Amino acid sequence: MNRTQIRPAARFSPALNRLSKLALLDAAAHSALSDAIARPQVLRPRRDLLIEGRDVPHPQLILSGWAARVRILPDGRRQFLNFLLPGDVIGLYHHSRPVSPTTIVTLTEVTVCVPPAPGSHATLDEAYALSQALDEAHLLSQIARLGRMNAMERIGDLMLELHERLSLSDLTQGRSYELPITQETLADALGLTAVHVNRMLQAARRAGDLIWSTRTMTIPDPQQLARKVGRSPVRVLAP
Repeated sequence: MNRTQIRPAARFSPALNRLSKLALLDAAAHSALSDAIARPQVLRPRRDLLIEGRDVPHPQLILSGWAARVRILPDGRRQFLNFLLPGDVIGLYHHSRPVSPTTIVTLTEVTVCVPPAPGSHATLDEAYALSQALDEAHLLSQIARLGRMNAMERIGDLMLELHERLSLSDLTQGRSYELPITQETLADALGLTAVHVNRMLQAARRAGDLIWSTRTMTIPDPQQLARKVGRSPVRVLAP
């Protein structure tokens, strides 16, 4: 997978931030996770993290960068099933000899590590479980987006979801966040053409709903946009 080792002294906090917010990690779990994060590996863009139908050797924790689950059809058409962000755990299965149900490809330079094994720390297992529950919830949201929402609703709903998810990793700046993907990639995630995505983004800008400039997405009024598209924040845990 063309990986290269980078300096152990490098520190990546977004993943630790996210898992620490999902569950109250005890000292041992926090230390084990920090040790794992201190042994990162970097992958260049457009590299496979997992390949559909092939063995999953071990879980991986995304420390930085963006990746995506993708399904490629025989004629070359592709569908991005969801985006994978810092703090997401991939390849975490609870049966023997797992194979990957989809290909996971890096969209930017991505840094990963092998997290502590499940079963080694109870509080970390709780964070893993909640991470998986959120992953499932976001996949279900993607089904609803593609099946029932119009183009403007799809874009607005996904932009709100990304803001919610990146907030968990402390990767937002107020109502803004880095969006390091192309309009073509966004189109392949939303079942639209790149031309239609561009047209809808311009309309959203004129309406004051979304501003995408120099790889940064800004949502001037998230509550207003949520009302327009009918979005409620994803919840997987009782209050």
